[in-house]
Amino acid sequence: MVILLGMPAKKTAAAAPAKKVSTRKAPSPPAPSITADIVVDAGDWTKDRAPLGSHVSVAGGTWESAARAREISATGAQIFTKQANRWLERDIDDAEATRYRTAMTATKVRWTCAHDSYLINLASPDDALRARSVESFSAELRRCHALGLDALVSHPGNFMDDRASGIARNAEGITAALEAEVGPTRLLMELTAGQGTVLGSTFGEMADLLSRIPAALRHRVGVCLDTAHIWAAGYDLVTDYDGVFAQLSDLLGFETLGCLHLNDSKAKLGSHLDRHELIAEGTIGEAVFRRIMTDERMATIPKVIETPKGDTPAETDGRMLRLLRGYAAG
Repeated sequence: MVILLGMPAKKTAAAAPAKKVSTRKAPSPPAPSITADIVVDAGDWTKDRAPLGSHVSVAGGTWESAARAREISATGAQIFTKQANRWLERDIDDAEATRYRTAMTATKVRWTCAHDSYLINLASPDDALRARSVESFSAELRRCHALGLDALVSHPGNFMDDRASGIARNAEGITAALEAEVGPTRLLMELTAGQGTVLGSTFGEMADLLSRIPAALRHRVGVCLDTAHIWAAGYDLVTDYDGVFAQLSDLLGFETLGCLHLNDSKAKLGSHLDRHELIAEGTIGEAVFRRIMTDERMATIPKVIETPKGDTPAETDGRMLRLLRGYAAG
């Protein structure tokens, strides 16, 4: 047996450093002129029985959302009134409110809402976080009232410790904010996918939450149903569409529905994962959205998409609205 000593080790190519993939959302394109020619084919908006639109960017100012909504022939629109991932609050003065409302008059939009900050947790057992959340939630309502929005969509919080206690804290926080901020905007509590300790993923739990709000305030509160959320929560819209909406009717009532978020899902039924997908390209599929768009019980309920926008938001949103309008036409 021959043993070779002192032989240099074989060199191997050095591994290339792993390329970092940015997870930051691409900045919104500049808003078009409010008088620009509309070149995006989003279908025939004149046939919308209920407001139909998209979550549109407010980059450049809340008033810029009007041009973006107009660009996709939207008759409904959802916005953020502040940066959703920051606690920093702001007020909306008369000049901004007037500029926003004036811009909206140049569009076909007849129903508007905002989605509140993702940081708010009215159900938190942490006193400091909960107090901060109530303050932020009140500010959300105040901005919506100033802009004259029809609704504010809000996720129920995370209970963290005990579910029943979390529901009670959530209801108390909602009540405090509604009492502090009176105005035209209706609060719509959004059904969730139910991941972790998130509240509001079942019709029964949402009904429980609403029942805890004082009767004198309850007319100011309703529900937002997100198709991707309830699918992930375990409501089988594909094989039991009628059964799902029979449960909703029994436990919540169609009169509580103030808005529909129409989103397909990347996630499986019952996965509790909130993963939105383009209409008819996810695990829910085309047939469910066709049924929703022709369901008389939901014919007059505003509908908003929150589907992925890609690099060309107007073109992508326009294509989604064109699909939905086509489904409604039959």
